[in-house]
Amino acid sequence: MARIDPVIATEQELHDLFLAGLDGDAVAYHRFLQRLSALLRGYFRRRLLQLPDEIEDLVQETLLAVHAKRQSYRRGEPLTAWVHALARYKLVDLWRQRGRREALHDPLDEDLAVFATADHEAGEVRRDLGRLLERLPANQRLPILHTKLEGLSVEEAARLTGMSESAVKVGVHRGLKALARLWKEMT
Repeated sequence: MARIDPVIATEQELHDLFLAGLDGDAVAYHRFLQRLSALLRGYFRRRLLQLPDEIEDLVQETLLAVHAKRQSYRRGEPLTAWVHALARYKLVDLWRQRGRREALHDPLDEDLAVFATADHEAGEVRRDLGRLLERLPANQRLPILHTKLEGLSVEEAARLTGMSESAVKVGVHRGLKALARLWKEMT
C-alpha cells in the first residue's frame, strides 16, 4: 500500500474545501477555515517563539486576507503557496510594526512543506527537536537555539554565548547540517 505524502494530502484537502466554499458550500468553507486556522497557528508559532501573544492576531489577520482576496485565487494554482504568501506578508508586517528590522532578513521559507504539520503536532515536533539538539555539541546547539528557535540576532546570540559572531554563524550552519543527518537517521 502506497503511503500518501502528508503535504500533498493537506494541499488537496484544503484546495477541495476552498473551491467548494467558493462555489457556495458554506459548510465546506467553514471546515476550510477551521483546518487552515490550525495550520496557520503552527506556522506562526514556529516563527514567533518570542511573541506568543501575536500568534492568534496573525492567524485572524491571515484568515481575513484569505477571505478578502479569495476571488483573486487562481483555481489551478497550489492553494497552500497562495495562503503562505498571504501569511508571510502578515508576518513581515508584524516585524515592521515592531521595528525588528533584522528579522526581515531571516529566511521565512526554510521549508516547502509550509503547512505539513498542524498546531497539535507542534508539541511532538518540539520534543523530537529537543532530543536531536541534545546530541549536538554546545557550539552548535546554542547558536541554533538562540537564533533559530528564540529569534535572537547573531549579534545577540554571540553576546549571550560568549562566542564571536562568526562562530555563531558557523555553529548554526554546521549544526543544521548535523541535525539534518540526525533526522535522516531517525526516519
